Amino acid sequence: MKRRAATMNSGSSGSPMAGSGCSLCERPAVIRLFDPERRLCADHLLADCAERVDDALKGRIAPGDRVAVGLSGGKDSRLLLILLHRLLASSEGVHLVAITIDEGIAGYREETMEAAAELTSRLGVEHRVLSFSDLFGADLDALLTNRVEQGCTVCGVLRRRALEVGAADADATVIATGHNLDDEAQSVLMNLLRGDLPRMVLDTSGGLPECFIPRIKPLSVLSEKEITVCLMMMGEFVDLPECPYAGGALRGEVREILADLEFMYPGTMRRLISSRDQVRDIVGMMPRQGEIQRCLRCGGTASGEICSVCRVLGRTDISSGTMIDERDTDGNDG
Repeated sequence: MKRRAATMNSGSSGSPMAGSGCSLCERPAVIRLFDPERRLCADHLLADCAERVDDALKGRIAPGDRVAVGLSGGKDSRLLLILLHRLLASSEGVHLVAITIDEGIAGYREETMEAAAELTSRLGVEHRVLSFSDLFGADLDALLTNRVEQGCTVCGVLRRRALEVGAADADATVIATGHNLDDEAQSVLMNLLRGDLPRMVLDTSGGLPECFIPRIKPLSVLSEKEITVCLMMMGEFVDLPECPYAGGALRGEVREILADLEFMYPGTMRRLISSRDQVRDIVGMMPRQGEIQRCLRCGGTASGEICSVCRVLGRTDISSGTMIDERDTDGNDG
């Protein structure tokens, strides 16, 4: 696949980065970025990324906030916690609580759970773990019996609910997730392909006091490439296995399409997200029809009589004809 990967300066003549200096200081560059095109050394890359994340946090976290950080142990959530720990260290009364969801994926989750526990212990961040088994009565492997192809969708719906429960139990006032630029662009294109304008326009980052804890995505200003190289330069990159259920259905195909487009036309993903934001500005917050609906089965918030969690768990009548699909979740929480 054509992908503009993060290129490290190995010093070999065959490397595109060989002999290239940082655009700001002429020290050896570790990454080449586009839109605008520039090469950055390790120090300037880390400073650049931290500054962008800090800008993204402005006005989103207030003194006294308790921030629930979704921590899977993977690279995105790992960098998220590290940066929040550094950037918010001097913020008055702000408290971080890392929340890890144990979906129960045999042969995979153990390593990522260990990585999450090691990081929180080293940083001195409060760490809470919730499991699918405790919350939903079964682990993901069991829930996907005879429907493995729905793995990402089922997991995403349940993990989102689990994170909300964990954040509420921790008295969190804000939830921070590790969605990056690539994730956001993929979601925009998926909604366009489905013709789902309402979901593309809806912005719940402000939350609804009676229903949702506000969510923020500080890493949405960074690409997956930038995140990976940042962790490498920090000495924080951990090589973990890929989830066996990852990459299925529409999101996997969209990921490949956008990677190719980004390679041929640098800046494609940022422009796609910018277009979404412009549409949001024009349309504004979509008016809500009537009162917030509550699920008839569990009492959770719902867009219909039955919420997506209960549909995933089969807590609905077959006669309802209700189906679950990927639009009920925004994918990986990092």
